[in-house]
Amino acid sequence: MATLTDPPTLGAVMRGIRSRSGWTLKEMSAKSGIPVSTLSKVEHDRLTLSYDKLQQLSQRLNIRMSDLFAEGSEDPAPRVTGRRSIGTLDSAVRVTTDNYDYHYLCTDLRQKRMIPILTRIRAHSAREFGDLVRHQGEEFIYVLEGRIEVHSEFYDPVALETGEGIYIDSSMGHAYVVGEGCEEALVLGVCSSADEGLMDSLMNLHG
Repeated sequence: MATLTDPPTLGAVMRGIRSRSGWTLKEMSAKSGIPVSTLSKVEHDRLTLSYDKLQQLSQRLNIRMSDLFAEGSEDPAPRVTGRRSIGTLDSAVRVTTDNYDYHYLCTDLRQKRMIPILTRIRAHSAREFGDLVRHQGEEFIYVLEGRIEVHSEFYDPVALETGEGIYIDSSMGHAYVVGEGCEEALVLGVCSSADEGLMDSLMNLHG
């Protein structure tokens, strides 16, 4: 018999995910690609899932693998950390690529949910830029100087002037290039993700 200190079973975690999302078993099956009968047995703790199926569930439902292995209830009291970091160019980490000159701000804070980046854009066309980039999370880009053109795999290119911004799903292929009539452009970007390792994911894009 389970005690109050026992971690929730996979079935309990699955029921919680489905309940919070407002899905029926049939809807969860359609989204995850796992049969209704299998999901039902898992929720009633009569069956478990292989690692491959757990990975499939994580990817298709856009949840972390760690969420499927919940370790008991969390402390209901919010944790106050009081973290603070001043972002300056002098303390920024600079990364230069063919298309961008990045300045990563506030790098003294670890495990951030948001990564602020000051970026100077140099590429003048999608052809010059090359392959679209993708990474986890979402991002907001605000034009500080010049004009940019935003290319993405699902939308027509859009031009942004100084003082305008765009919010996108970062897993969608995207590229920022200098707009017509400008030599360079300067933008402030904030990349965000609920998953850990966002900084590693961004750095991997630079090789």
